[in-house]
Amino acid sequence: MSASTTPAAVQSDPRTRDLLQRRHRTLGRHSPLFYSEPLELVRGRGVRVEDSAGRSYLDAYNNVPHVGHAHPEVARAVHEQMQRLALHTRYLNENVLDYAEQLLATFEPGLDRVAFSNSGSEANELALRVARQHTGARGVLVSDWSYHGTTSALAEVTTALAAGEPFADHARRLRVPDATGLDAAATAELLAAALREVDQAVESLDRAGHGVALVLIDPLFTTEGLVRVPDGYVDGLARRVRAAGGLVVSDEVQAGFGRTGTSMWGYQEHGIVPDLVTLGKPMGNGHPLGGTVLRADLLEEFGARNEYFNTFGGNPVSAAAGRAVLEVMRAERLRERAVALAPVLSAGLHDVAATSPGIVAVRGQGLFQGLEFVDPATGGPDGGAARAVVEGVRRAGVLISRIGRHGNVLKIRPPLAIEEADVRTLLDRLADVVAEVGTGSREPAGQRPS
Repeated sequence: MSASTTPAAVQSDPRTRDLLQRRHRTLGRHSPLFYSEPLELVRGRGVRVEDSAGRSYLDAYNNVPHVGHAHPEVARAVHEQMQRLALHTRYLNENVLDYAEQLLATFEPGLDRVAFSNSGSEANELALRVARQHTGARGVLVSDWSYHGTTSALAEVTTALAAGEPFADHARRLRVPDATGLDAAATAELLAAALREVDQAVESLDRAGHGVALVLIDPLFTTEGLVRVPDGYVDGLARRVRAAGGLVVSDEVQAGFGRTGTSMWGYQEHGIVPDLVTLGKPMGNGHPLGGTVLRADLLEEFGARNEYFNTFGGNPVSAAAGRAVLEVMRAERLRERAVALAPVLSAGLHDVAATSPGIVAVRGQGLFQGLEFVDPATGGPDGGAARAVVEGVRRAGVLISRIGRHGNVLKIRPPLAIEEADVRTLLDRLADVVAEVGTGSREPAGQRPS
């Protein structure tokens, strides 16, 4: 999530002031930006980006350039296809089919169809339509601190960002259980209570006449703050939804494409196979590309009822970008790199945490981790300290962000192209800033996390 730059944030640089004024005149003043002093980035390569003043930053946040900024193989594939043919999707094209086959080969048998789109929002919107038409129900289960897209239907079930649409009567919020720091007995008790909440939500939707169409989850529970759910929670949730006639949708926009290293897809960390999987951000390494992967019977049923196509979803240029991403991941062994670097990052974060009483947990896995901040005096979440660290490491030349319902968990999610030297640079800068910032809230209550 990001915080809007307001007119109150006076910028000393004339170019920045001019760009902000132009942005407000064209994109509106509510178009969000990162950081109290917004960055004008002009170029990138690998895990480094450069601003308009020529300063270099280590990008430890962005998963859109999944295999690295301006990767030459992705750029070459897109350029060559643009020179050859670029149009909509109502013609046969072997490159598109090659990509579809390569993508589907990364999934379990049964998830054997894909409908391409331009974004994760479109992918989730299609999943919602498919589930509702298949089940005849309207009910949706989501986390009580989540985000899955920008369409009207998804805005109605958004719980973590401001949305003008009221929360839908046909949706129910679930509090995702966090077992961080709990012993076995407390974890078992937490799991039982969380699954009872699922049962109650299902019963509530049935009583209201909505039924259960789907549950929509990010399997790494990213927006929630990289919550560590008890073993058995995701499986228990899926079984209850299916018993109620609904479908399970895994939103892999942040969790997927080898982010954990140990798995290609986030849902595989929980030992389940969803009915639909939605894809976006990292899929095209910066080229707009999304997709909904699903069972053949679901797509056949939906296609028989709907003349559905997407003008640009799955066009030859997008397919070239997506195919190049998969090929680079294989050639550069990026999943294996994530496995190797995950313990380096985790150990370094634990070392940083040990230096501050305000850091109570290292969260996440693979190349998606963070630190949780609390106020040592009260034990309450300290979004102000997390914000100060994010701003401090930005000034030190490293880009990260923060997440969680209180904005008190650092969000470290670099391109998979990151190398060990980069990870150690990140950790060194982070340690310096944590020592400098200390703890104690620096943020007014209610301010949105960046």
